[in-house]
Amino acid sequence: MNSTVCVMTSAHPPSDVRIFHKQCKSLRRAGYEVILVAPHAASELREGIELLAVRPAGSRLLRLICTTWRVYRTARQARADVYHFHDPELIPVGLLLRARGKPVIYDVHEDLPCTLSYKPYLSSWLIKPLAKVIDWFERHLAQVLSALVVATPEIAERFRSHPTVVVVQNYPRLEEFQAGVTASKETSKPPHVVYVGLRITRARGAVEMVRAMGLLPESLDVRLKLAGKIEPPELLNELQSLDGWKKTDYLGMLDRQEIASLVRGASAGLVVLHPEPNYVTAHPVKLFEYMCAGIPVIASDFPVCRQVILPSDCGLLVDPQSPRQIAAAINFLCSEPQRAVQMGRQGMQAVLTRYNWSVEEKKLLDVYRRLCDTPIFNQVKAEAT
Repeated sequence: MNSTVCVMTSAHPPSDVRIFHKQCKSLRRAGYEVILVAPHAASELREGIELLAVRPAGSRLLRLICTTWRVYRTARQARADVYHFHDPELIPVGLLLRARGKPVIYDVHEDLPCTLSYKPYLSSWLIKPLAKVIDWFERHLAQVLSALVVATPEIAERFRSHPTVVVVQNYPRLEEFQAGVTASKETSKPPHVVYVGLRITRARGAVEMVRAMGLLPESLDVRLKLAGKIEPPELLNELQSLDGWKKTDYLGMLDRQEIASLVRGASAGLVVLHPEPNYVTAHPVKLFEYMCAGIPVIASDFPVCRQVILPSDCGLLVDPQSPRQIAAAINFLCSEPQRAVQMGRQGMQAVLTRYNWSVEEKKLLDVYRRLCDTPIFNQVKAEAT
């Protein structure tokens, strides 16, 4: 009998790339019965994966209280063999399920204490002490859980005392960005550079990208295309007031196929995150998606980006808070198309050999094999049936 996995999230949409398109689909292909508990309007079956919807909350506080309880209640009713949750606010849910004898995996997407520095609703004096408290609680409560799946080596270092920590990086799926690369570039007129993200914020370089467009030579016919949601809403007004906005197209939220098409046809991809603590050590998925699509990247000059871009010679590093450097990089790549194409091909080759989901998928499935192939697990599963 195949084991049943219940994947849980209270803060991400059901279509989240890491959760649904990568992990849930990989588990399904490997033969597991997969249930996804997530905020959504209604339950449904998606590509063989059962989505159990919980009512979305209207505010952050209600999400922490009400959605967390709804996720636990729904997940418990699923009677799964293994549970896998993706949000730190669900740690109490994981502990309750663990107390019932279930194997529980905590998927750590971000270095949580470092994310506090760019939370606009927190007072600056509160950030450091709160970060220390959160760090202590997260690390110590995680010790009770069966395994930790973390998105970067830096996060793994925080949890080094846990006996089972596996780094499963958020590298792209080859099939999503590779198809039609050549055709997209041949039909792309006028040229454009892209930024693609779930959110477009100040800390993600929104202002600097638009300012950079205003610094480009008038003779350079290139546009900036922004895909995602601008947050907070008043940031849109500020961006529209900048000179570079007349060379900018705000596309809003796109589905995965639209994103792939947009990226494949671009002259370059931007990932100019500000030097916030969490961003400096992050492994931004959009960096690898740009590389997978065969386009050169313009990235923040942080150690992680440097370690990826310099050996592959697949893009340019810039000061993310300097519109002039960003503009110079855009100007170079759009004015030297042969060099840009060469960088794009080298980035694609690096993804094909190393930075892709098929490599990371094996690590994820190995965690499940180890959890499910134990005498205790098989005994508990037999008793449950």
